[in-house]
Amino acid sequence: MAVIETSAVTKATPIRAVGRSIRVDRLRRRIVVGVPLGFVLLLLAVCFLGPFVLPLQPPVGGSVLDSSLPPGSPGHPLGTDVNGNDVLSRLVYGGRASLTVAIATNVIGLAIGGCIGTVSAYCGGRTDTIIMRGLDVLIAFPSLVLTIAIAQTLGPSLPNTILALTVFSVPAVARIARSATLRVLSMPYIQAAELSGTPGWRILLRHIAPGIAPQLLNFVMLGMGIMIVTEGALSFLGLGIPAPQPSWGNMIFEGQQSLSATPLLVLWPSLALLVTVLAFNLLGDNVRDEMSGR
Repeated sequence: MAVIETSAVTKATPIRAVGRSIRVDRLRRRIVVGVPLGFVLLLLAVCFLGPFVLPLQPPVGGSVLDSSLPPGSPGHPLGTDVNGNDVLSRLVYGGRASLTVAIATNVIGLAIGGCIGTVSAYCGGRTDTIIMRGLDVLIAFPSLVLTIAIAQTLGPSLPNTILALTVFSVPAVARIARSATLRVLSMPYIQAAELSGTPGWRILLRHIAPGIAPQLLNFVMLGMGIMIVTEGALSFLGLGIPAPQPSWGNMIFEGQQSLSATPLLVLWPSLALLVTVLAFNLLGDNVRDEMSGR
């Protein structure tokens, strides 16, 4: 009887250990996914809804009498810059500008590049060759140099920054879409749809688009961080969001002019840029892992 009880305990122990391990793994995955997702949602809420619900100071038009106030000053939790503008307000409005550029660029790039890559792969032959050679010409140029050249030609403004970064993103999205479409085209249900006489546009919309959507979504999530950094670089160089309109990039540029006296003016936008890009990259990695079944 003792032998039977010992054997039962021995068999039950690994089962309990496996169950505990599964619960721990699920909790870990929820934390890993939830932390960057929660930060991104909070950031979007603060940047786009904060100016309407939070008691923020105007981001521009501050008084020089309030120049370079330290953090914790009355009415200025993070202090003011050399022009007397509230740093917290400029961080929020600058985040709105950076996120607007990143979201708009990725949405437009996804729409244009996704259509180009999908149609190129589906048509094949000479059409595919011509489209891909045209994209190769754009990809041959260093991406940042091409973006700077376009931004310099168009001039600094929010729409021009979005346009310059869209040209930067379309070739990469198109290649990802083409690769994913070629993979989907080899599936049996696509061949069955073609043999049954289904129109090409219906195959593209009902069969190919859902099949390539996860891969494009993953690429866009990772592209958010890239676009935020690139927009910051353009604004730092004076080719992106024009001053005095706040952007994290031009806030860093303005702060580094008085870095020795007020280093926090560089620290706050740099920290916001770093944490935001890290959150989007982690979220993109988690989306990729979930879609690949890891």
